[in-house]
Amino acid sequence: MQVKIKNGDLDIDAYLATPATAEPVPAVVVIQEIFGVNEHIRDVTERLAQAGYVAIAPAIYQRQAPGFAAGYTQADIAIGKKYKGQTKAAELLSDIQVTIDYLYGLPQVKKNGVGCIGFCFGGHVAYLAATLESIKATASFYGAQITTWTPGEGEPTVKRTSAIKGTLYAFFGLEDASIPVEQVDEIETELKKAGVKHKVFRYRDADHGFFCDQRAGYNKKAAEDAWLHVLELFRNTL
Repeated sequence: MQVKIKNGDLDIDAYLATPATAEPVPAVVVIQEIFGVNEHIRDVTERLAQAGYVAIAPAIYQRQAPGFAAGYTQADIAIGKKYKGQTKAAELLSDIQVTIDYLYGLPQVKKNGVGCIGFCFGGHVAYLAATLESIKATASFYGAQITTWTPGEGEPTVKRTSAIKGTLYAFFGLEDASIPVEQVDEIETELKKAGVKHKVFRYRDADHGFFCDQRAGYNKKAAEDAWLHVLELFRNTL
């Protein structure tokens, strides 16, 4: 269902899904692709609820384009990238933190740490959000530019790796031209150097967006395997 989260004067739209239980359960924040909180992101949120988690997908483009949700055409990609370029790390982290605060205000949510999962640009933002104190487990899917850029700031996001306190799983397709294998290696090296609990999954014959069954690059085998690892991550850490 649709809810709103307050961050000062900003009302952030979010999609909330809850499991069919009255017992307190862990929560997971779902971070969108460049295409907004669209059907695919809502579906992931519902799948997490079916797996037993309270899941919420905040609109991380709320400041740029309230209500934005797009498909996967070249025009959609262009506008999604435009909004991506207007985001700022500090604002993204602030919006995710108030989302966590909102979750902690729900009686159904356990208050001892949350999970985070993100795709595409959301995979980058999830890596960034992994530095937040409350995030115990992060699943970052094909987050581009982690080694070269931080939204609105100077040093790339990979330089913040040492601030990650929980466990991080990262998922990449080896056919993804937007994330060269050298960048995947650099991310893994930094995770090891920082002593972060992690696993890095590389999928042969998988392209960017391989987890999304609405994109041309969908890879069923890789997506199903990755989802099992996501559930493993959250089950073991939350």
